[in-house]
Amino acid sequence: MKRYFSAIILLTISFVTASAQIAIQTTKGVVNILPIDDNAVRVRMMNNSGDKLPELVYVGNKKANYKKTESATAITVQMNKMSVVYDKQKQTLRFVNSKGATVLQELGRDNKGTEASAKFVSPDDEFLYGTGQFQDGLLNVRGLTRRLTQVNTQIALPMILSNKGYALLWNNYGLVDYNPSTQTFPLQPVADTDANGQTVEVDVTSTTGNVREKRTVNAFSAKVKIEDEGNYAVQMDCGQKMARKHKVIVDGRTIIDFNNLWLPPTTSFFTYLSKGEHTFTVEGDKNDKPTIGLRKVVKETEFRSPVADGVDYTVFVGSADEAIASYRRMTGGTPLLPKWAFGYIHCRERYTSSDDILQNVAEFKKRNIPLDVIVQDWQWWGKYGWNAMRFDEDHYPDPKLLVDSLHKQNVRLMLSVWSKIDRNSELGKETAAKGYYIPNTDWIDFFNPKAAEFYWKNFSERLLKPYGIDAWWQDATEPENDDLLGRRINNGTMAGERMRNIYSLFVNKTVYEGLRKDDPKRRAMILTRSGFPGIQRYAAATWSGDVGNDYPTLYRQIVGGLGQMACGLPWWTYDAGGFFRPGDQYTNMEYKERFIRWLQAGTFLPLMRVHGYMSQTEPWRYGDVVETIATRYIKLREQLMPYIYSEAARVSREGYTLMRPLVMDFPNDPEALTIGCQYMFGSAFLVAPITSTAARTWAVYLPKGHEWIDYWTNKRYKGGQMIEIETSLDNIPLFVKAGSIIPTTEGWRVYPGKDADFTLYDDDGETYNYERGEYTMQTFHWNNKARTLKKVKTVGKYKSDCAPKKVLIIK
Repeated sequence: MKRYFSAIILLTISFVTASAQIAIQTTKGVVNILPIDDNAVRVRMMNNSGDKLPELVYVGNKKANYKKTESATAITVQMNKMSVVYDKQKQTLRFVNSKGATVLQELGRDNKGTEASAKFVSPDDEFLYGTGQFQDGLLNVRGLTRRLTQVNTQIALPMILSNKGYALLWNNYGLVDYNPSTQTFPLQPVADTDANGQTVEVDVTSTTGNVREKRTVNAFSAKVKIEDEGNYAVQMDCGQKMARKHKVIVDGRTIIDFNNLWLPPTTSFFTYLSKGEHTFTVEGDKNDKPTIGLRKVVKETEFRSPVADGVDYTVFVGSADEAIASYRRMTGGTPLLPKWAFGYIHCRERYTSSDDILQNVAEFKKRNIPLDVIVQDWQWWGKYGWNAMRFDEDHYPDPKLLVDSLHKQNVRLMLSVWSKIDRNSELGKETAAKGYYIPNTDWIDFFNPKAAEFYWKNFSERLLKPYGIDAWWQDATEPENDDLLGRRINNGTMAGERMRNIYSLFVNKTVYEGLRKDDPKRRAMILTRSGFPGIQRYAAATWSGDVGNDYPTLYRQIVGGLGQMACGLPWWTYDAGGFFRPGDQYTNMEYKERFIRWLQAGTFLPLMRVHGYMSQTEPWRYGDVVETIATRYIKLREQLMPYIYSEAARVSREGYTLMRPLVMDFPNDPEALTIGCQYMFGSAFLVAPITSTAARTWAVYLPKGHEWIDYWTNKRYKGGQMIEIETSLDNIPLFVKAGSIIPTTEGWRVYPGKDADFTLYDDDGETYNYERGEYTMQTFHWNNKARTLKKVKTVGKYKSDCAPKKVLIIK
């Protein structure tokens, strides 16, 4: 046991020094209450296992002042902005806000061997968001069943955000079942059905590159008897590590039918089931072994971990912004990305040489299309083997010259670097000899500090230092796909199941801390395909993985991104246009329309990025109409840079969120809380992406309590209503909240209606000098009655003349 524990210590990012805690003996164990912030408390009831895991999510010495009082019936722990009340009879906890209102109530908690669970009251009028980026298209996850595992297109984050005024983080590094099914039954292959035997050949990505795969559809079915009618959460598990198709039919009615070349192994939905027998049918891959899980929707929320040291969760109390800010104080703040990262990022699978990159950059310049970052996707290593950290000089003869040439044109280079290395490469053989692989995989064992150090040493010496590359694309950091299951890690000392969801945290920690050490004068920018609570402290942005291109997929990406935002990870994007695209994409008029809609919505994401599989994704490839509209939106992104960068600085400075599910600004508007695919982009913009074909009108809900102005027509609307607006291919539905100030490169845009303030932020955009006060924050005030815009405050040491000179008042 001592040997095992000492090995675990090596994993530690930083232990939380034990702060004063309140220990309460219950019939099921000792409950420890740890006040860690003025509005946050951690609750722990640990089992008797000696194999305690290190603290990996929380950072620093977290403790808060509190006052404890006790009566015959209760123990109360009061902090500055919340209280926790322990009911001695029920042996449950109640969480109370600063106004004395209960925001969350325990129903109970339990440890059973290695399994830990906790249940909480969830009233009918509660809306819950979070658990990460999922592909089921559901934003409100109250009562929904989800299995939290990391796979391509799914980022599992065990955290929820409530309209009732709290967030809850379930502290577990392994698989987590959110509202686990109460009954599960297998489905059997169906012999006679039209679905059986349908075979297609598809081009897909794999861990070894592009492959052509034959897929055969099969149907599976089962009958289940329902004793208690009502609304049920249904979870379909395909029985493989990845699904190829999500199609579930209940009593002959298709409930879900979603296709992509890769899909998560589980999907979930709600359906009403009457008392009696029901037939469930699943159409999927012939090798699937599907099961259906059911859980009746009741007034509770449950977290359950099959591999755990005990019950361990944290409650953050307050508004959405207050809860997320506290989460970041406890788990690490968000470094400000370089300014250019918020511009236009162009990617495709893939550029094949230095000349290929430079020729396309020249074409961007010739066509006057803004370009901030160009991305070299995989296989630049060529003959040297997968991620050998060596450019194939046959195609990239002088990488330093390539980077320098891009810099002269004010363009940055992002390079795809994986967490796996070909075992047959020169570097792979050395890695294997040192025992630095996760057994029977090509993935580096980042849980082993020596392996992580070796990886970074080669990364730095072979790629970073020689060439001056600007940004790093850490692909497949799940690792692909759920590959820790059944493996031993950290030099064989630990079961991979215990760290099943947290691999990406170690990868990005390695790269970020290495960049801070070896490239200290330039801000880090990392794009990664998976995430976990705490990863925001490593300058990591995520994207939604290898998705399709149709409208349902676009809808699900936006909903998935909002689900991630509710978990406090602020930097996110998708492959605008979809990753997997039709073979006739350059002539297919329906696809061209979809490409435009993806790009329009992508203009109003934290990062704006185009990508596509086996594609040349540059706007001019799709004809004049697409090029004209795409150029217009890329230029709009550039025009909005003062606004975007200022709001992004709030993310770093205040714990703010740039892409905002409506619960963040309108928690008391029930109609707003039901809207799945609208969001605020910063403080001013309401974005309503178009997610269906040939839409001539589009329904937009305008939250109550505000007046709203159509960005394109300047027409004003009263809030608290659903409106139908005419649409065109040129425009995405976009509204501005009255009483907003928007700085642009062309001047101030002021939308009267209320007094307003805006703090314009600027710094050098490149270095970490802002951490030492080298920034400027200029606060401007709009006096609605006097119709004047004036600067009222300036803070910071950085001298900047970034404030727009012109003022346009939108009447």
